[in-house]
Amino acid sequence: MKPPPTCAIMRDMIATNLASKLKEGLPAELAGFMKTAAELAAERGLSLYLVGGVVRDLLLGKPNFDLDLVVEGDAVALARELAGIKAAKITTHPRFKTAKLTWAGLSVDFTTARSESYEHPGALPTVTPGSLESDLFRRDFTINAMAVSLDAGRYGELIDHYGGQTDLAQRLIRVLHERSFTDDATRIWRALRYEQRLDFQLEEATLNWLKRDIVQLNTISGDRLRYELECVFREARPEKVLCRADELGVLQKLHPALRADAWLEDRFRLARKLTLPQPPSFALYLALLAYRLNGDECAELSTSLKLSKPVARVVHDAASLKAKIKALAYPEIKPSYVYRLLCGFSQSAVVAVSIAAASPVARQHLESYLHKLRYVKPALGGSDLIAMGVAPGPRVKELLERLRDARLNGEALSRQDEAALVKEWLTEAT
Repeated sequence: MKPPPTCAIMRDMIATNLASKLKEGLPAELAGFMKTAAELAAERGLSLYLVGGVVRDLLLGKPNFDLDLVVEGDAVALARELAGIKAAKITTHPRFKTAKLTWAGLSVDFTTARSESYEHPGALPTVTPGSLESDLFRRDFTINAMAVSLDAGRYGELIDHYGGQTDLAQRLIRVLHERSFTDDATRIWRALRYEQRLDFQLEEATLNWLKRDIVQLNTISGDRLRYELECVFREARPEKVLCRADELGVLQKLHPALRADAWLEDRFRLARKLTLPQPPSFALYLALLAYRLNGDECAELSTSLKLSKPVARVVHDAASLKAKIKALAYPEIKPSYVYRLLCGFSQSAVVAVSIAAASPVARQHLESYLHKLRYVKPALGGSDLIAMGVAPGPRVKELLERLRDARLNGEALSRQDEAALVKEWLTEAT
């Protein structure tokens, strides 16, 4: 789809220069790099622009150091030259005419100004070189379709062909055209993320088109849906996005049995409190989201999202551990029994169930296992038992397990206590 004529879309544009915001809002290293890149581009007869989310966040006064630079020309060639100047690592994607530079913990994306077309809903785009205007038109939302010129004569000039500033002022999430969600239904998840992150609203037509095109999520691969869910979980409060997705029927496209409600909101908050200062992992959040699914439903979710084996294991283990909650809810059970119930399950799954379990007693036992019981080991080893007369073989493993149980239950507090117990057991066996 081609962008509409510029004269039809230059509505209510505000003459804005962001040069001062670039200086104040970006680290000196990145600001200096952009000027170097613009100078090199000018020497090659190319125009260079800062685009996308960082422009949006500069206008909102929010920090964002993920630079996305668009070149009206060969972005990959320009990035290669700059990689040599900065001694940076470069990663290129020739199909999409993009490159990424990384150095000193920083990264900058370079994109050749392009237009995109979609062979069918859910397909990856077909890319052809284009103008800045066409490059901005291919983007997801008006607030992400603004650019800042980095050319020397126009440095800092805001380019807003599609009304991004107006939508920022009105706190609206608006797609650029009616086929946006049809072309790429992953934009549905991105719309909900931006709406909840920024505390904006979906513009009326955008909301109607989103509802119409929810079915198009069926055209998206599991890998791409998983990536969108990973992005949701990286939000400060992902439960807000999930609850909105539940409200609109989007969440159920991941699995029909999924729910996001006050229970999930509470569990996500507990997860963040528990993992401070780090955010919860993708696996932990997902195990909580899937906690109320049964085993078969968890397996279906793992398959549809093409989860990695470690993440799928956490989801599966959490579902399996639910069956042990009743036993863990008894106050009188011995620590050794708690250990035997929980050993072999992934740590993240045990954490998820400790957050999700309704029984305070069960939670206490789960937390005891996480913080204490799983670290308990006997002081004696296999060689010590053999030296005491135990025949090598399965008997050694059996006695080591009994010693661990004795340690867990407070029946052996020292190496000497363990040795006395072994002698007692050997005497009993004769």
